[in-house]
Amino acid sequence: MASDNKTGLELRSLIKKSGELELSLASVPIPEPGPDEILVRVEASPINPSDLGLLVGAADMSTAEVSGNGDAAVVTAKVPDGAMKAMAGRLDESMPVGNEGAGVVIKAGSSDAAQALLGKTVAMIGGAMYAQYRCLRAKDVLPLPSGTTPAEGASCFVNPLTSLGMVETMRREGHKALVHTAAASNLGQMLNKICLKDGVGLVNIVRNAEQEDILRKLGAKHVVDSSKPTFMDDLTNALVETGATLAFDAIGGGRLVGQILTCMETAANKTAKVYSRYGSSVHKQVYIYGGLDMRPTELVRSFWHGMGHRRLVVVPVPAKDRTG
Repeated sequence: MASDNKTGLELRSLIKKSGELELSLASVPIPEPGPDEILVRVEASPINPSDLGLLVGAADMSTAEVSGNGDAAVVTAKVPDGAMKAMAGRLDESMPVGNEGAGVVIKAGSSDAAQALLGKTVAMIGGAMYAQYRCLRAKDVLPLPSGTTPAEGASCFVNPLTSLGMVETMRREGHKALVHTAAASNLGQMLNKICLKDGVGLVNIVRNAEQEDILRKLGAKHVVDSSKPTFMDDLTNALVETGATLAFDAIGGGRLVGQILTCMETAANKTAKVYSRYGSSVHKQVYIYGGLDMRPTELVRSFWHGMGHRRLVVVPVPAKDRTG
């Protein structure tokens, strides 16, 4: 903990030009809130893949070592030479970490909006949340319902907004149902609740029986296990039933994206009214929004049967927009 009432601790991530990641706690002044600002004592903050991207960067954490004790502890790890170019924009810059969090407002500015939040538990987003204290504008936080703990409200932004954005993207781009990978994740569970409430067809792809059980208990209807030998048939059947032609993939590497598109093509042909030697003209699309598997994305062109099939696309989400 901080040693006085004027400073607090903040987690910092530094990648040096020498090729070393350094994680440490920095003692920083506790800010005094302005008229329209509040000071929050941070009590919970989640670790999302989007947080890890900044926290550890491209470091190989299997090389991690700890030196020092308590607040003076420092974690170091090596960044592979081949990954240093991707880190060029942040070298030798000590960076605060943590996209979102929640806590209790312990001090407020003079405005009515700020004063109304004093003592309240709020959720917040804006970076530097892996800290003891965070100062923000009163209008930029979300007051939590009475009785909600900071731990329960700490993930109010990144995953919920991503889930809602997936459904909105589906509607705007003319699709009627979705496919989602890493579907038993925190985000995937939220997406299931949204789709169930809105009556949207959702095909969930998981990797084991335990993950399938999580989603079944939430009421998910279409759950397919990629580890089963019947995976391709199971996925095709779920696509036929839902009519899903849009997928959001958190895995990135390996063959899964190509398998999804192949099954979409098979499903489209099963319901086609007229045979075409060029394959289906139905638009199919996958957004790669994560990189849980850092291997190359493999596309086996079994879903591309001819020149008439040009509308099949895989669209990676820019790194700055990726979430959990």
